[in-house]
Amino acid sequence: MAYLVFFLMEIQYTTHAKEQLMARKIMEVWIEETIKYPTYAVHIGYKYYAIRKLNGFTLKVVYTKENYIKVITAYFIS
Repeated sequence: MAYLVFFLMEIQYTTHAKEQLMARKIMEVWIEETIKYPTYAVHIGYKYYAIRKLNGFTLKVVYTKENYIKVITAYFIS
Protein backbone atom coordinates (compact mmCIF):
# COMPACT_ATOMS: atom_id res chain seq x y z
CA MET A 1 0.00 0.00 0.00
CA ALA A 2 2.84 2.42 0.75
CA TYR A 3 4.15 1.98 -2.80
CA LEU A 4 0.79 2.95 -4.29
CA VAL A 5 0.68 6.16 -2.25
CA PHE A 6 4.28 6.92 -3.25
CA PHE A 7 3.49 6.48 -6.95
CA LEU A 8 0.52 8.84 -6.70
CA MET A 9 2.54 11.63 -5.06
CA GLU A 10 3.02 14.76 -7.11
CA ILE A 11 6.59 15.47 -8.21
CA GLN A 12 7.71 19.10 -8.19
CA TYR A 13 11.06 20.54 -9.23
CA THR A 14 12.95 23.40 -7.61
CA THR A 15 14.22 26.16 -9.88
CA HIS A 16 17.72 24.85 -9.30
CA ALA A 17 16.67 21.33 -10.33
CA LYS A 18 15.04 22.58 -13.54
CA GLU A 19 18.18 24.52 -14.45
CA GLN A 20 20.42 21.53 -13.75
CA LEU A 21 18.22 19.15 -15.76
CA MET A 22 18.43 21.42 -18.79
CA ALA A 23 22.17 21.99 -18.44
CA ARG A 24 22.86 18.27 -17.95
CA LYS A 25 20.34 17.10 -20.58
CA ILE A 26 18.44 14.95 -18.07
CA MET A 27 14.83 14.13 -18.96
CA GLU A 28 12.07 14.39 -16.34
CA VAL A 29 10.90 10.87 -17.17
CA TRP A 30 14.34 9.60 -16.11
CA ILE A 31 13.94 11.43 -12.79
CA GLU A 32 10.51 9.89 -12.22
CA GLU A 33 11.75 6.39 -13.09
CA THR A 34 14.72 6.79 -10.77
CA ILE A 35 12.54 7.88 -7.86
CA LYS A 36 9.92 5.18 -8.44
CA TYR A 37 12.25 2.30 -9.35
CA PRO A 38 15.71 3.00 -7.92
CA THR A 39 18.58 0.54 -8.20
CA TYR A 40 19.69 1.88 -4.83
CA ALA A 41 18.08 4.37 -2.42
CA VAL A 42 19.02 5.90 0.90
CA HIS A 43 17.38 8.35 3.30
CA ILE A 44 19.72 10.63 5.25
CA GLY A 45 18.13 13.29 7.43
CA TYR A 46 15.35 14.93 5.46
CA LYS A 47 16.89 14.15 2.04
CA TYR A 48 16.37 11.07 -0.10
CA TYR A 49 18.91 9.84 -2.63
CA ALA A 50 17.77 7.58 -5.47
CA ILE A 51 20.25 6.01 -7.88
CA ARG A 52 19.42 4.15 -11.08
CA LYS A 53 21.35 2.86 -14.06
CA LEU A 54 19.96 4.30 -17.29
CA ASN A 55 21.31 3.80 -20.81
CA GLY A 56 24.80 2.96 -19.61
CA PHE A 57 24.93 5.87 -17.15
CA THR A 58 24.13 6.09 -13.45
CA LEU A 59 21.72 8.85 -12.44
CA LYS A 60 21.50 10.20 -8.90
CA VAL A 61 18.43 12.17 -7.81
CA VAL A 62 18.28 14.16 -4.57
CA TYR A 63 14.81 14.99 -3.27
CA THR A 64 12.67 15.63 -0.21
CA LYS A 65 9.30 14.13 0.56
CA GLU A 66 6.40 15.77 2.39
CA ASN A 67 2.91 15.84 0.90
CA TYR A 68 4.67 15.76 -2.44
CA ILE A 69 8.13 14.93 -3.81
CA LYS A 70 10.40 17.93 -4.35
CA VAL A 71 13.39 17.26 -6.59
CA ILE A 72 16.40 19.32 -5.47
CA THR A 73 18.94 18.21 -8.08
CA ALA A 74 19.99 15.33 -10.30
CA TYR A 75 23.27 14.39 -11.93
CA PHE A 76 25.15 11.52 -13.57
CA ILE A 77 27.72 9.84 -11.33
CA SER A 78 29.35 7.58 -13.91
